[in-house]
Amino acid sequence: MATIEIDNVECVSSSDGIEDEEIQSSISSHPTNSHHSHPLHQFSSKPHNLVNSGLAPTSVHELLECPVCTNSMYPPIHQCHNGHTLCSTCKTRVHNRCPTCRQELGDIRCLALEKVAESLELPCKYYSLGCSEIFPYYSKLKHEAVCNFRPYSCPYAGSECAVTGDIPYLVAHLRDDHKVDMHTGCTFNHRYVKSNPREVENATWMLTVFHCFGQYFCLHFEAFQLGMAPVYMAFLRFMGDETDARNYSYSLEVGANGRKLIWEGTPRSIRDSHRKVRDSHDGLIIQRNMALFFSGGDRKELKLRVTGRIWKEQQNPDAGVCIPNLCS
Repeated sequence: MATIEIDNVECVSSSDGIEDEEIQSSISSHPTNSHHSHPLHQFSSKPHNLVNSGLAPTSVHELLECPVCTNSMYPPIHQCHNGHTLCSTCKTRVHNRCPTCRQELGDIRCLALEKVAESLELPCKYYSLGCSEIFPYYSKLKHEAVCNFRPYSCPYAGSECAVTGDIPYLVAHLRDDHKVDMHTGCTFNHRYVKSNPREVENATWMLTVFHCFGQYFCLHFEAFQLGMAPVYMAFLRFMGDETDARNYSYSLEVGANGRKLIWEGTPRSIRDSHRKVRDSHDGLIIQRNMALFFSGGDRKELKLRVTGRIWKEQQNPDAGVCIPNLCS
């Protein structure tokens, strides 16, 4: 069993198919799945404004809402002989039967509704989280996939956690639900101990959250197989967007017996998944033989000490260069 010990943390203040009954139920009521949402951080996809349309917002939105999945419909929009509509994804799920009247759907497209959609401009569905942009109906989805106000995914690496939310909510979620260690300060000194370094699960990992410069950072440390060789890797992720992550730098150092390895880089945003960062090898990577050398002794137990620090890059307006703002 791998354990991680915090020897010293300096605290520095610084700046499927669907059954008929299920389909009918989804038409009669649209339940909201809030299992992974914080009550204070939910948002609605209902538009608060419509441009270039004489129709009421609610009626237009309902017309374009699929009665099965309740998502907005995009071409091709299908309809039955009685005029009931649904999206192309759900057409296969209901086995080509209209979920409203049970008539065969066929291949009829609702061209009139598709034309109505083309004339609309709608707000981003994350407007309640701060996005004030307005988009043509068919451009809305593309924007929402990369909107800076969209919720973040939980950065916890080991459980495929499906929780999403803003940064304050995810910090509380990591602390309360995943029992992640929380520390204040921009320097760290960790020791990773493993009794049998010959056995490397894919992957053994650790996560610690640091709060400094008014931001949160996730320090990952893990062991995994890289091809046939076991390796150990440490890297930092920024709890925020990539643009803000570039304002910070960090260093990691491991060593013993008069030798050391040093890594310096920019933390990756948690918009990039843990696996994406790990598989890109963007961090301090230690081969097992080197790790055992740093451990000393008879090499039968892994004892790695990883130290590091985080600093903020400050722009010098006179010289046009960045000056690191270091923790004292």
